[in-house]
Parts: sequence; C-alpha cells; structure tokens
Amino acid sequence: MVDTSNWPLIAPLPSYGRGRERPGGRYVSFIHGDGLQDVIITGENGTIDGQGDVWWNMWRQRTLSFTRPNLVELVNSRDIIISNVVFQNSPFWNIHPVYCSNVVVRNVTILAPVDSPNTDGIDPDSSSNVCIEDSYISVGDDVVAVKSGWDEYGIAYGRPSSNITIRRVTGSSPFAGIAIGSEMSGGIENVLVENVNLYKVGIGIHVKTNSGRGAFIRNITVSDVYVEDARKGIKISGDVGDHPDDGYNPNALPVVTGILIKDMRGTNVQQAGLIRGIKNSPFTGVCLSNVNLHGKPGPREDPWSCSDVSGAAFKVSPSPCSELTSVSDRDSCANYS
Repeated sequence: MVDTSNWPLIAPLPSYGRGRERPGGRYVSFIHGDGLQDVIITGENGTIDGQGDVWWNMWRQRTLSFTRPNLVELVNSRDIIISNVVFQNSPFWNIHPVYCSNVVVRNVTILAPVDSPNTDGIDPDSSSNVCIEDSYISVGDDVVAVKSGWDEYGIAYGRPSSNITIRRVTGSSPFAGIAIGSEMSGGIENVLVENVNLYKVGIGIHVKTNSGRGAFIRNITVSDVYVEDARKGIKISGDVGDHPDDGYNPNALPVVTGILIKDMRGTNVQQAGLIRGIKNSPFTGVCLSNVNLHGKPGPREDPWSCSDVSGAAFKVSPSPCSELTSVSDRDSCANYS
C-alpha cells in the first residue's frame, strides 16, 4: 500500500497557475525530472506500477489535499526517449512531458482500469517535436491528449505545443482516443495523427476548447483512423472543460482553424459527429474527406450536429451537416483548410 501522508509536494506549473485538480502545489510525480537533457527511460517491457488505487479512492472520497502525482513527468527537458516499458495504474496522468522538446515515446504499453479517474495515457504539454508511436494504451481517460496550459496562466506563459506526431497507436478509453485540448491556452499547431485504431471509446477524435482559453488550434491532420464501439466518432467542441479560478477572461476566445480528418472509418458508432464552434469565434477550415462512420442498427441520434463552423466535406457517410460544404474531390477539401 502506498503511504501518501509524507508524499513530497512541488510547485504548480506556471502555465496552470495551480494544481490541475486542487489549488496550490502538486504531489511530485513518481518519476520526475526538471531541466534534463538526453533522458532515456527504457527496459525489456518491464513494468512500472503506480499503485494508483489509494489515490483514486482519495479522489472518489474527495479527501485529496493536492493534485495527484503523475507516473512520469519531465519538465523543461529535451532529447527524451521513453520506450519498451509497461506503465500501469498511474495515480493521475501517465506520461506528461511539459515544456519539453525532442521527445520520442515508442513501444510502450499503458494500462489502467476503465473507471480509474484522469489516468490519461500520454499528454504532451507546451512541448515541441514530439513523436508518439507503436504503442498500446488502455486507460480511464484520454488515450493521448495534447495540451498547452490553462486559461490566463497558459496565455501568459505562451508556450504552444507544436510539431506533434501520433502514429500506429492502438487504444481504448471511456473518454477520447485522441484529444486536442481542452487546456490549450498556449496554442496547439502542426499535429499529425495517422494509423490509429480505437476500440470501446467515448469519442474517437476530440478537439476541445472553451471560452477563456484564448490562443489557437490550427493545422491538425488526422488520417487512417479506425474506430469501433464509440459514442461519437468525431467531436470538435468549444464548450468543454473547466477554469482554474475566477480570473480567466471569458472574452479570450480560441481560434480554431485548419482541421483535416481523412480516411477514417468506424463501426458501431452511435453518432458520427458533433461540431460545435463558439458563437463569436466560429471554427473554420474543418474538412472531412473519405469518412465513413457507421452506426448501430435501430434508432439513433441525428448522425451529425453542427453549429458555428464552416468547412468542406468529400465522401462522408452518413451525409455531413450542411455547414460543411460538399466538394467534388479530395484536393478541394484539403485546400479548403
């Protein structure tokens, strides 16, 4: 059993202004590094077990004093390789590179029970030149979530996540397979997601933000994705996520533009897609190409629900919402973004 009574604390990340789930500092991660270069965490598929049960129970009982520890967190570091390790039962997020550059995570397995709270698989955060590949992730929250800070703190810190590649990942989660956001106040750009297989997920691809976040999400390309058993295949939403405190500016509206999703198919998908922009900052350049998301037999929701968005669609089944203008060839969709 983990003894949490003397677990050391560290300061909150400046781009968050406080712990992610509780005000004040944070319990230090099981493996933690700050200001490192040339980091290698590897093994012959040995297991690092975070023994998260005690932390999950504290969360459920609302007895946490501070934010739970990640399993691995590297801060202000560069030239990182994490490979050939099984990570399981993290108290909170599993692998969290923040303010890092040149990060490779490959050939890892990440496991946590489906009901374990906030056990995201890999969360690159205000980091650049990140490659996540050839891995299996089955967790209680988002499989991979790209982040960059929280409301006014992320805006002030101003470090985007950029040049992120996610490929050949298989995952399962009651929440999102691949998520962009919702904490993205430093901006997120140049993300490539390809060759991803998702099973028993809440949402296949989820781009999420909120008023008060500011910054931007742009130049996102998702291709060759298979989704099986999902509530929603695609969700792009401007009303997701909470705020760190009352100091955020509700008029700091994110700009979401240039999202291309192509060659995506799904089976047993309850709703193909929901795209809900922000009234005073509509999402633009949202393009779907060769997207086939088939539902379960019998009554179902409207296959698409859209508002405050513009873009294009080519070979989308079921037929997309009218806000996405039908185009006659794939290049038109790609160029539209």
